[in-house]
Amino acid sequence: MTVMLIQGGNVLDIETLTLQAACVLLQDGLIVAVGPNLTAPPGAHIINAKGLTVMPGMIDCHTHIVASQVNLGINANLPNALATLRAVPILSGILMRGFTTVRDAGGADWSLAEATRTDTIDGPRIFPAGRGLSQTGGHGDFRARNDIIEPCACSQKVGNIARVVDGEDNVRIAVREEIQKGATQIKIMASGGVASPNDPIHFLGYSQTEIRAIVEEATNAGTYVMAHAYTPRAISRAVQYGVRTIEHGNLVDADTAQVMHDHNAFMVPTLVTYEALATEGASLGFPAESLAKIEAVRGDGKKSLEILAKAGVKMGLGTDLLGAMHRHQSEELKIRADILGTGMVLQQATLVGAEIIGMSGRLGVIKPGAIADLLLVDGNPITDISCLLGQGEHIRVIIKDGKTYKSQN
Repeated sequence: MTVMLIQGGNVLDIETLTLQAACVLLQDGLIVAVGPNLTAPPGAHIINAKGLTVMPGMIDCHTHIVASQVNLGINANLPNALATLRAVPILSGILMRGFTTVRDAGGADWSLAEATRTDTIDGPRIFPAGRGLSQTGGHGDFRARNDIIEPCACSQKVGNIARVVDGEDNVRIAVREEIQKGATQIKIMASGGVASPNDPIHFLGYSQTEIRAIVEEATNAGTYVMAHAYTPRAISRAVQYGVRTIEHGNLVDADTAQVMHDHNAFMVPTLVTYEALATEGASLGFPAESLAKIEAVRGDGKKSLEILAKAGVKMGLGTDLLGAMHRHQSEELKIRADILGTGMVLQQATLVGAEIIGMSGRLGVIKPGAIADLLLVDGNPITDISCLLGQGEHIRVIIKDGKTYKSQN
C-alpha cells in the first residue's frame, strides 16, 4: 500500500475557483481525503506544500505525440522505430509542463498509452485516437499530386496521424479496426486543413452517410467522434450528424455556436499552434503551401473564443503542436486567459477536459475518489496564470496516479 500526505498547501477547488488551507491524503493512486489537520498513517510519505498551490493535473485535449516533425508528410515516412523513439522526449516534456493527461488527436496508439501507464517511459496518461480518418484528398491525405494516385501506406507507418478511407462500408470497418487496436475515441477530418497539401480550408470532409456511419460505429463501441473542422458549414453539419467534439473551429460564427450549444457539443480550440507556425513554421520546414493557409484561420481564432463563450459552448484546452513547437504548449493558457480570464481557462484545462474524455469526478478535481493527479505550484494560478507557463519551472511537484514524477520540494 502506497500512502502519501500533502500538507500545508493551499488546495484549489477547481469548481468554485477558491483556495483552502488543507491536506490531501493519497493511497494507492487515489485521493482518499481532503481537509485540515489530516493525520498521516504510519509509513506515509509526507510532502510539505507550505506556500504552494495544490491543484489538479492539467488535461490537453488535442495533441499529436508522434508528430516530431512539423512537416507531417515527412513525419509519415519516418521508420517506425525512429517515429516512436522521437515521441519519448515529447511525452516527457508534456508531463513536466503539468499536463498529466492528454487526448491524442491522431497518431498515438495503445502501445504508447500502455508505455506511459506502466512507466516504461515517463509521460502523461494518454487517451489515443489511433489514426484519424480522412477521405481521399482530405486533411489526412499527404500524398503529393500526381497523374496516378498510388495506394496510401498510411495504415502501416507509426508517423502517420491519419489513414485514408472512403465509403460507408469502409469507414465502418476502419472505426472497428481503430477501436480494436485501442483507440478510446475516433477522429475524423471534416474539413480542409492547414498542414495537408491539397485541401483548401473550405473543403468539406466526408458525406453525411459516411459521418453518420462513423458516429454509429463509435457509439456502438461506447465512445464518440471528434472532428477536425474550421468553417461554420463544416462544424454545423458534423455536429448535426452526431459528432461530439469539434477541433480547432477557428471560423465559427454565432449561429453555428448556437447549433453546438443546442447539441451539447464541445469545442477544443488550439490557438497556440497557429501562433507558433506563423513565427517558426518556415524555419522548421513547414511546407510553403501550408504556410499560406495559416492566416486564413489564425486571425479569427481569438474571436472564436468570445463567440463560443457567449453561446455557452463548453471548451476543452487543446494545443495541436508539432515538432520542436511542442515546447509552446503552456502558452495556450495565456492566450485564452487574456480573453476569457484565468478561472475559465483553468476549468477548461481540468473540469471540461475530464468531461470530454469521460472522466468527470475522476480527473481534473481534488476530491475523495479522484485519481491522484496533482501539481504543487509556486504561485496562485487564479490570479496569475504565468506560474503554469514555460516548461514547468514553477511547478515544484508533479504527481500522476499517486506517483511522484518531479519533486523540487
